Amino acid sequence: MAYQIRRVDYYYVTVKDEPGEAYNFLSQLADLGINLLAFTAVPTGPGSSQLTLFPESSMNFQQKAKLAGVKYLGPHHALLINGDDTLGALVQVHDALARARINIYASSGVTDGKGEYGYIIYLRPDDYERATQVLSI
Repeated sequence: MAYQIRRVDYYYVTVKDEPGEAYNFLSQLADLGINLLAFTAVPTGPGSSQLTLFPESSMNFQQKAKLAGVKYLGPHHALLINGDDTLGALVQVHDALARARINIYASSGVTDGKGEYGYIIYLRPDDYERATQVLSI
């Protein structure tokens, strides 16, 4: 597999910036049967952190989060790329988007240390559908 690109939805949740808050929230998601493809956490000011959740199933997340009273913002749309961790692995994707004059708003990636990587591309809403066409998703 060179790489695979798929559409993903993501959601924002704000929690207290205190030890154990992410653990409590992630435990709640697991208890609800919500599987995450990706997760990030960043501070958003004194006393709070923003969790970005990429659920495997957007519908499952919305239904169960609503029943549990979880307040979230979203869905927002991103692209999730998984592939072989080779030199220049992301060049082809970035080249295709650059040639189409599509700006990547933000991105984040990680390698598993065993030869594969995961990479998230955040695009502005106005560019999202065009990016999926350019990348043949």
